[in-house]
Amino acid sequence: MYYCPEFLHPVAAIVYVCSRNYGKGTQYKCTCMNQRIAIAQLLLRLALGVGFLFPVMDRLGLLGAPGTGIPAWGNWANFVGYTNKLLPFLSAGGASIMGLIATIAEALFGICLIIGLKTRLASLGAAILTLIFAICMATFMSIAAPFKYPVFVFTGASLLLSGLPVYKWSVDNLLLVRQRGRS
Repeated sequence: MYYCPEFLHPVAAIVYVCSRNYGKGTQYKCTCMNQRIAIAQLLLRLALGVGFLFPVMDRLGLLGAPGTGIPAWGNWANFVGYTNKLLPFLSAGGASIMGLIATIAEALFGICLIIGLKTRLASLGAAILTLIFAICMATFMSIAAPFKYPVFVFTGASLLLSGLPVYKWSVDNLLLVRQRGRS
């Protein structure tokens, strides 16, 4: 048993120092706090990733038909109508194109965040996309609209995730370990 001062009780904690250098000659120490951050970033990546993939599945009709209670849109046509409300200055065709771009971006961000591939870039893209959603919702629907959904939570969480130095349990980390092994 190790006593970890970050907890109020002794825990069987893994306390170790990583032998790899991260950044410009600095040692990255893995402590109880860093283990919690590692777990938190994994959960955050998974939550954000799934949070992006569910609306994509909804638009494609994979969560059920419109009006069954689970989906918000239930099909592509309903989603394009909603997109046109967020972007009223576009024609229906323009809204469909913007909806397609947003859907592809959300699917890409969701997959990348779940597997941890290009995590920093994916989380920054997710933050920008959700901030644009929030601004459009507040401007063209109501100021309360982005607060009815966790749009700002997604933006803030994505920004927070993009600032972490290491993404443990990710493809990014696996690639980093392999790269350092070859050096």
